[in-house]
Amino acid sequence: MSFKINQLFFSLLLLFLLGSCISNKRIIYMQDLGKDSEAHMSSDERMGYKFEEYLLQSFDIVEINIKTTSPELNELLSVVNIDNNAGAAMMGGGGGQGGDVFFMNGYTLDENGKVELPLIGEVELVGKTTAEAKSIIEDKVRKYVNEDEFFVRVRLGGIRFSALGEFNSSGKMTILQNRVTIFEAIAAAGDLTILAKRNNLVLLRQYPDGSQIHRINLNDKNLLSSEFYFIRPNDVLYAEPLKVREVGTATNFIQTLTLVTSMITAFALITTFVRN
Repeated sequence: MSFKINQLFFSLLLLFLLGSCISNKRIIYMQDLGKDSEAHMSSDERMGYKFEEYLLQSFDIVEINIKTTSPELNELLSVVNIDNNAGAAMMGGGGGQGGDVFFMNGYTLDENGKVELPLIGEVELVGKTTAEAKSIIEDKVRKYVNEDEFFVRVRLGGIRFSALGEFNSSGKMTILQNRVTIFEAIAAAGDLTILAKRNNLVLLRQYPDGSQIHRINLNDKNLLSSEFYFIRPNDVLYAEPLKVREVGTATNFIQTLTLVTSMITAFALITTFVRN
């Protein structure tokens, strides 16, 4: 009877040992999963980008720079001037101080999608690309300045996103670029932990008419040609943990072997105690 119990126990331990280790197939990015994988497009040589121009939404932060040949108008139009030193300090990207400068000095679209500019007044920018917003503001400036005597620049105040769950450095991030790939976003958050589900990353994306949840397979190279390869402002990335977390933190063979050895030792001590 005792022998059968021991045999059953060691069989279960063997199954646990085989099931606790995490396969490389579950953690390697951009694998070739074949033509039947769920993605939009694939190519053996080059993956074409599917990039859509971002449409401004309420509560977005934009940098609006208006320069004219008139120093007096420049003082009226430029409430804030970000000097070269501040600009250089912001180029570090990441989740730290760079985005704060734009938050304090940029223009935030209100709940109606409007910004209020000095001298010009309220301008509705919601649902517009940055190029279209630039054109709208230029039309407003022409009322005060001749055609060839001003310059307008409109750009996003960096790409802001949140990283939650199995990231090495989760939190709110800001990357000071006009375009950010999902892998750049993951890198800014310190990469995923080894326990993260790379084949089922949750992406919460905001749209003008609401929010939608998408699930992304980071292991599939066809992601490069999908609309989710580039993140958008205010995206939320949530990495769920693998099932192995439910039974402990043994993430590689050495850790699993250590855990199993401890269990065998404990079982042997209990068996010896019961027999005596």
